[in-house]
Amino acid sequence: MKLTVNGIAHDVVSAPLATLLDVLREDLGITSPKAGCEQGGCGACTVLVDGEPQRACLTPAASLEGLEVTTVEGLGAPESLSPLQQAFTHHYAAQCGFCTSGMMLAAEGYLKRGGTDDREAIQEALAGHVCRCTGYVKIIDAVAAAARGDSFDLTVTAPSAGMTNLGGV
Repeated sequence: MKLTVNGIAHDVVSAPLATLLDVLREDLGITSPKAGCEQGGCGACTVLVDGEPQRACLTPAASLEGLEVTTVEGLGAPESLSPLQQAFTHHYAAQCGFCTSGMMLAAEGYLKRGGTDDREAIQEALAGHVCRCTGYVKIIDAVAAAARGDSFDLTVTAPSAGMTNLGGV
């Protein structure tokens, strides 16, 4: 089967029902999608399929022939971060980083669909994505900043708005 990931076509030989998560991680060496719950509940494995967030742990890779898969590596490179990656960096929206790629791709899908900086809409777009470290406040701040088109000095982290990870949303 041919699988296009981050704009690169790959010939993949895998079992017919191999999950996209397994193919990405084991066959292609793309490790940003994480194997969290492997039941679709945590969102750590989220990728974009033709621009829409999808759980890689539940998706048979064979069903994606002819479609474009994007992982966090497809958003931007370390020397040329995408606006959303810049916002996550500036707002310190990643702590341990386990959920970050899935969270970021769900946010990217939201922004590509015309998402705004409305906090409730961002919360809805990220529903089902579990982060055990941040309390979501900084993640929502980062997505809102990207939606507004804010620019950043990446040598400076955004000041906290008085919220802690215990402040919750």
